[in-house]
Amino acid sequence: MSIKNNINLLQRELDGKKCKLIAVSKTQPVEKIMEAYHAGHRAFGENKARELERKWNELPKDIEWHMIGHLQTNKVKYIAPFVSLIHSVDSQKLVEEINKQGNKANRVVPCLLQVHIASEDSKFGLKYDGLLGLLETVNNFPFVKVTGLMGMATLTDDESVIRNEFALLKQYFDDLKGKKFSKNIEMKDLSMGMSADYPIAVGLGSTLVRIGTAIFGERSK
Repeated sequence: MSIKNNINLLQRELDGKKCKLIAVSKTQPVEKIMEAYHAGHRAFGENKARELERKWNELPKDIEWHMIGHLQTNKVKYIAPFVSLIHSVDSQKLVEEINKQGNKANRVVPCLLQVHIASEDSKFGLKYDGLLGLLETVNNFPFVKVTGLMGMATLTDDESVIRNEFALLKQYFDDLKGKKFSKNIEMKDLSMGMSADYPIAVGLGSTLVRIGTAIFGERSK
């Protein structure tokens, strides 16, 4: 199947679900991204800041770029001037650096806070207490706008495990929506679900799904 057909199938599946498709283009060549672009798709996700910067320079400027991978503080400067959304904010130090680089670029940088919901210790993210603590400090950083949460489920064939983890993230999201925070926090985005588990995530209220393999096929190494 072509990239265009894959995107059309996914868009039909998401139609009416209030869920946006982020095409994960990490390691994909510019030619494949342009195939998706010519199919009408505009939102793409990358997991390395320098690769994201390079593609932003090479590709059309109406593309909406999402940083979905773990972000090191020393790499924020490469993407802060243009990134549409950083999905993977997981520390106070990173918030401080995003604010610093947003200030330099004279723009407010939209971010999601990454929550650790998986059983695997290798995955990044904040625990609930850390999440609350970080949210309480965000009003000190005027060039950061927190618009929601992101999480990654355990890599497993057991759908009940995935469902429970996504349900927990959705519960956190709903709890936070009911709290009063500073004006630069607005809980509206919930980024959960990838190629292997997005139907479960969409069923539980995801508003952003990050899908690569189901669009582009297996990634180049």
